[in-house]
Amino acid sequence: MTPVVKERVTEGVFQGEVVVLTGTLSGLKRSEAQSLIEQRGGVCGSSVTAKTTLVVAGEAAGSKLDKAKKLQIRIIGEEEFLKLLGK
Repeated sequence: MTPVVKERVTEGVFQGEVVVLTGTLSGLKRSEAQSLIEQRGGVCGSSVTAKTTLVVAGEAAGSKLDKAKKLQIRIIGEEEFLKLLGK
């Protein structure tokens, strides 16, 4: 069996962004959201760090949201996230 090679997308609305998802998104599964971010040039992180550039906060966002606020990282909600995706 041939291994699947993912091509890295270097263009898109999330180009250059390191995005962390927190909370529950009502319209998408987390894996779908991550895939959509990567398809549009972004990189998904699992935790908020100094390298994080954007946090998408869904329902019941917790400690990741708090940390993003402390680090003054740009935070958007699900509605704005979907607009960026063109949905």
